[in-house]
Amino acid sequence: MPTIEIIGLGPAGDEFITDFTKQRIAAHQHRYLRTTQHPSAHLVADAISFDAHYESATSFDAVYARITEDLIAAALKFGAVLYAVPGSPLILERTVRLLLADPRVECIVQPAMGFLEVAWSRLGIDPIEQGVRLIDGHQFSTAAAGLSGPLLVAHCHANWVLSDIKLAAEDSAELSNDDMPVVILHHLGLADEAVITVPWSELDHTLEADHLTSIFIPALRSPVGRDLIAFHELARTLRRECPWDREQTHQSLTTYLLEETYEVVDALAALNIDDPASDEHLMEELGDLLYQIEFHAAIAEQQGRFTMGDIARGIHDKLVRRHPHVFASSRSEQEPDQAMLVQSWDDIKKAEKLAKGIIAGPFDDIPQATGSLAYASAVLKKAAKADLPITTASQSLSDISDLGLHLLEVVAECRSRGIDPEVALRNVTNAQRLAAEQHF
Repeated sequence: MPTIEIIGLGPAGDEFITDFTKQRIAAHQHRYLRTTQHPSAHLVADAISFDAHYESATSFDAVYARITEDLIAAALKFGAVLYAVPGSPLILERTVRLLLADPRVECIVQPAMGFLEVAWSRLGIDPIEQGVRLIDGHQFSTAAAGLSGPLLVAHCHANWVLSDIKLAAEDSAELSNDDMPVVILHHLGLADEAVITVPWSELDHTLEADHLTSIFIPALRSPVGRDLIAFHELARTLRRECPWDREQTHQSLTTYLLEETYEVVDALAALNIDDPASDEHLMEELGDLLYQIEFHAAIAEQQGRFTMGDIARGIHDKLVRRHPHVFASSRSEQEPDQAMLVQSWDDIKKAEKLAKGIIAGPFDDIPQATGSLAYASAVLKKAAKADLPITTASQSLSDISDLGLHLLEVVAECRSRGIDPEVALRNVTNAQRLAAEQHF
């Protein structure tokens, strides 16, 4: 099987690279570098670097996918190649993880010194004793969610990354992080090494960060995602301690869920894009709707069925699956048009149902609880898409403005006969749906 031998170039200069690593470099004719932007990159002579991918790709995920494919192609062509990465191959090296997961090649990962050993030495701490978490700066807002430190954050290669880290730890008036200390670790092991303790507010204003910059956060007064965590705990507390909340069930909350949804729709209609002050009402209504979701999650958690984490994880994974044009490692560089996106979404939904043994029908996605007019409209739309027959009144209307009046007359006629128009419309729509399904 084609092999890729992976070595690490250590945290800084040549003195951190072992003789064994140098021997492995010399043993290979075909050599590749993830990047030349490293103090020891010159040791891998006559190597092909992947720096160009960082300039042309639209995201880091795309960069790593391209590097992986190029390396596999080289291994398939030459039989064996060497791949050199900064630091240690197994510390925050996405390309190495992608290569290890690919069945087309065998990967041999050699041990190497990473930046962590130098960082612990400069900080003078025992990371195990203090429970330090290692975080990727590119994923700080999600990887550090709920954490308050201590954190060692790598991949802080630019000041905008440091700015994003600051923004991710949102402040509140009573729990500001501004005066909390953070340690900037810059060019560790090099002649211009800098280990600087600064206030949190100065994190992105102290020096020019690059690929050899990381930070150590001893503690955050306001953890990442604090407000969402506090809201989640509030919903749990109310479920336990409020008499009214304790009595509620999924079914008893249905009316409130609908009411809050309609109120969000009203707030959206009233939103003035030119007036930021109008955001407050929408924000309030979205909060009310969010509480309904948290309420249902709190009930389910209390019953041992599922949690808010399960909900978030489920929708996260579903959205990733249904957006291969964004998240797939082999995605096309050409942006798909809207029709392609809709078709892809529908195809993935069908595949998900088939995987569960469900054969999708033409009307499966229409909720039965939908209001009758919207329900009828959805059934008609789905029937037309599937080229299924639906019988409607043959009477033609001369003017589109007559449609509303015609509907009003129908409702008035229902009232005069003591018929609920919602029930009447739903019954006939269901009958047409059943007939169409039998035809299908």
